[in-house]
Amino acid sequence: MNRNDDAGKLILRLVLGILILLHGISKMTHGVGFIVNLVQQHGLPSFVGYLVYIGEVIAPILVIVGLFARLGGLIIAINMLFAFGLVHSSQLFQINSQGGWQLELQGMYLAASLAVALFGAGRFSLGGANGRYN
Repeated sequence: MNRNDDAGKLILRLVLGILILLHGISKMTHGVGFIVNLVQQHGLPSFVGYLVYIGEVIAPILVIVGLFARLGGLIIAINMLFAFGLVHSSQLFQINSQGGWQLELQGMYLAASLAVALFGAGRFSLGGANGRYN
């Protein structure tokens, strides 16, 4: 692995982590009532809605700093699958007005989180390139 690979992992981690964290900050500011209601409407216990804080606050921070980044990426991926199922299921097979997939942003978040889960954080992280917690 070379320095460019590690720089690429850093860019991927920072972009994914910051963009997802912004969603988490919004939920911390405005609450998760909307998510809790959706979860209940789908027959799941209401506490499941509060897990969004793990997926959109804790996991992105782990990804950004590169500590347990693989786990953070996996948690974000699971969070995105819940978002697809609970919020965006009606848009799965829709095309937007520009000709792209209606869920291209959510799809990119899912793909990027899976890439972090598979690649790890790299050298530019708290976990280090071969870090025990990377």
